[in-house]
Amino acid sequence: MTHKKIKKTENVIYGVSLLTEHDIYLFKEGNHFKLFDKLGAHQMSVRKKQGTLFAVWAPNAMKVSVTGDFNGWNRESHQLSARWDGSGIWEGFIPDVGPGTVYKYCITSRQNNYQVEKSDPFAFHCETPPKTASVIWDLGYDWNDNEWMDTRRSRNALDAPFSIYEVHLGSWRRVPEEGNRPLTYREMAHFLTGYVKEMGFTHVELLPVMEHPFYGSWGYQITGFFATTSRYGTPQDFMYMIDHLHRNGIGVILDWVPSHFPDDEHGLIFFDGTHLFEHQDPKKGFHPEWKSYIFNYGRNEVKNFLISNALFWLGKYHIDGLRVDAVASMLYLDYGRKDGEWIPNEYGGNENIEAIRFLKRFNEMVYENFPDVQTIAEESTAWPMVSRPSYVGGLGFGMKWNMGWMHDTLDYFSNDPVFRKYRHNQLTFSIWYAFSENFVLPLSHDEVVHGKGSLYGKMSGDEWQKHANLRLLFGYMYGHPGKKLFFMGGELAQWKEWNHEESLEWHVLDYPYHQGIQRWVKDLNNLYKNEPALFELDFSNEGFEWVDFHNWEQSIISFMRKGKKSNNLILVVCNLTPVPRYNYRIGVPIGGFWKEILNSDATLYRGSGHGNAGGLQASPIPAHGRYYSLSMTLPPLGILFFKNERNNE
Repeated sequence: MTHKKIKKTENVIYGVSLLTEHDIYLFKEGNHFKLFDKLGAHQMSVRKKQGTLFAVWAPNAMKVSVTGDFNGWNRESHQLSARWDGSGIWEGFIPDVGPGTVYKYCITSRQNNYQVEKSDPFAFHCETPPKTASVIWDLGYDWNDNEWMDTRRSRNALDAPFSIYEVHLGSWRRVPEEGNRPLTYREMAHFLTGYVKEMGFTHVELLPVMEHPFYGSWGYQITGFFATTSRYGTPQDFMYMIDHLHRNGIGVILDWVPSHFPDDEHGLIFFDGTHLFEHQDPKKGFHPEWKSYIFNYGRNEVKNFLISNALFWLGKYHIDGLRVDAVASMLYLDYGRKDGEWIPNEYGGNENIEAIRFLKRFNEMVYENFPDVQTIAEESTAWPMVSRPSYVGGLGFGMKWNMGWMHDTLDYFSNDPVFRKYRHNQLTFSIWYAFSENFVLPLSHDEVVHGKGSLYGKMSGDEWQKHANLRLLFGYMYGHPGKKLFFMGGELAQWKEWNHEESLEWHVLDYPYHQGIQRWVKDLNNLYKNEPALFELDFSNEGFEWVDFHNWEQSIISFMRKGKKSNNLILVVCNLTPVPRYNYRIGVPIGGFWKEILNSDATLYRGSGHGNAGGLQASPIPAHGRYYSLSMTLPPLGILFFKNERNNE
C-alpha cells in the first residue's frame, strides 16, 4: 500500500493506493495480470480507521463517486480522485464501509456530461439478479484440498484420463417442494460430488458461474467477471463446492467467456461514456448474432482485465481448467457477418490479429503461472495448431473441442442403419485428423437445445434401437482417441431436450432401459480410467491402429487402442446395424485368450444378450494382415471391448 500526500475530506481519504509506480507501468504496458489485487473494493485500515479502498479505471470520466446503501445512494457525497499519473484510475478510501456493503460507481463522462451508475468490474460479489449492484466482499477461505492440489499435475496431464461431466448448476437438480428452486452451491457440493464420483467421471465442467443478469443466457452473457453468481450462494459457498469436489478426487473446469459481453447498462458497455472495453466501430465491436459487444483486444488495459480474470479463477478458486467459449468468433473478423459488415486486418485478411495475440498471451500466462491446469478451446473451424504452443506458432491451448467428430457422428447415428453403409466415411474420416490437435470429444449442451432434441431423440429406430444406438454411440466415443465430455442428462437417456428452467428428468430412471444407459456410462468411465490404452496416447497416432475400416457394406469397424507399454492393447469392435453377426472374424496381433471386458448388448444394460461368453481364444488363422484372429459374435447395434490376457502380465 502506498501513501502519497494523504488528504481527507469529510467522507473520503485520498492519497491511499494499492498501486505502485511499477503497477502503473505494467498496467499501461499491458502486462499487469493481477489487477484483482489492486482495482475494485479492498478492505483495509487507514489511520486506524477500518474501511474500504475503491479503485476503478475510467479514463474519460469527469467525475466518479461511490454510491450505495451506506450513503443513501447519494451520487455526490463520496467522490473519488483521479490519479496524477495519467492511468485513468480513480481512487479513494471510505472509512466505516465494510463487508456486505452494496455499492455502485456513479460515473460522469466528459462526453456530454453523460452520467451512469455502474457495477464494479472487479467486484468479488454482486446482488442477486434482477438487482445489479456490487457487494464488498472478502474472499478468505480455509482450503482443505492440499492433496488434490499437490497431485493435480498428473491428474490434469495430457496423458491422463479426462472424462468430463458438463453441468448447468441451475438445472441439474431442483427442489420441487420449495417452488422448484435450484440447489445452492453447498447443496450441490454434496449431491453433485456424490453423483459424479459414483458415475466415475474425472472432472466436472461448469457452464459460466460468473454473475449474469439474464438467467436464460446460461451464464454466457456476463456482467460480473470476477463474481460468482449469487443465485446459489456466496463466493465461499462456491469455494466449498470446489473444495469438496477436489477432496473427492474430481477436477473442476470453468467455462470462460472472453469473447463478448452484454449491453446491460450497469455492465462494461460504454463504461465511462466512451467505448472503453469494446471497439468503437460496430463492425469490430458488436456481435450481430448474439447482440452483444466484443472486447477490444488491442487495448492494453483490456488485455490486463481479461488475463487477470483468468488467473483470478485459477488462483483464488483453485480451478483446474478453463474452457474458452466461442474462440472462432474471436479469430475471424467476419465471423457471423456478411460482406461489407466487417473490416479487414492490416494485411487485407479476415484474421483478427489482435485477438490472436491476446489468446497466445493468455495461454502463455496461464501455463506460466499454473502449469498444472489446462485451457480448452471451443473452436469450430480448421484453424491450425490451436492446441500447439505459441512458440511453434500455435495458439497455445492445451486441448480443443473436436466439433467435426461431433457433427459427423451425431449425423451418422441419426440415420436409419439401412442407409449407414452409404455414410461409412462419417465414422472413419475423423481418424485422418484425430491427431492434428489435442482433441476433446464433446457431446455438449449445444447439441440438446434450440429444437435439436435430446441425444436419445436423435437416435434412429424404435425404443429398443434408440437405446442400443445410444449405448453404441457412447461406447464408440470412449473407444475413439480423444478426451470425453458428456452434458448432464445424456447419461440418463433423457427424453426431452435440456430446459434451463427445469430439473433433469431424473424420473426416467424408473424405467429399465434408462437404468441400463446410466449403468453403461458408469462402466465405460471405470473401464476408461483403468485401461491406459484408452487414454495415454490419445493425442498420438501411436495410440491407435485400424484393424478394419473397409466393411462399409455391413457397417462394421474395428480398431486397436494402445498404451505406452507394448502389452497395453484394447480391441474395439462396432456393429452399427441391428443385425447380429455370427462367426465374424477379426484379426489380432497376438495369440492367447482375449477377454470380453465390456459389451453394450449385455442384459445388464438391457441389451439382447448377444456376446462371446466372456472372451475368445485367438486362433492361428491370419486375418486383416495379422497372424491371429478371433471368431466372434457381434451383437446388434453393439460395441465390444476385448483385452488380451497378456495385458495383465
